[in-house]
Amino acid sequence: MVKKSDMQDTVIQITNDGMGKGDQALQHKLIVKYLELIQMNEHLPNAITFYTDGVKLVVDGSPALEQLRALEAKGVRLLLCSTCLEHYGLSEKVQVGIVGGMTDIIEAQVKAEKVITL
Repeated sequence: MVKKSDMQDTVIQITNDGMGKGDQALQHKLIVKYLELIQMNEHLPNAITFYTDGVKLVVDGSPALEQLRALEAKGVRLLLCSTCLEHYGLSEKVQVGIVGGMTDIIEAQVKAEKVITL
């Protein structure tokens, strides 16, 4: 299993509306499974950031809301790019996370020992 030091100072960046390259249904299926497995782990990342198309996963209709709510309930900070939400007209549809700016995302990255981009 993952050692505490391997995840506690980690930031995961989600920049796509799903995971990987492929049709949308597969991308959604993969990100849901990934988030389920992360939240089942004893040692969680410090934060998950969402920008560009990644913000589509934190709004009404996202297939990943249940998993993201579970992670947030366990103390994982979910940081959302306000510029990206505004760009896509999604600011009023946010269901989970903290709406912030690029400064918040940069701060999380700088403080992290490891940054994983999906």
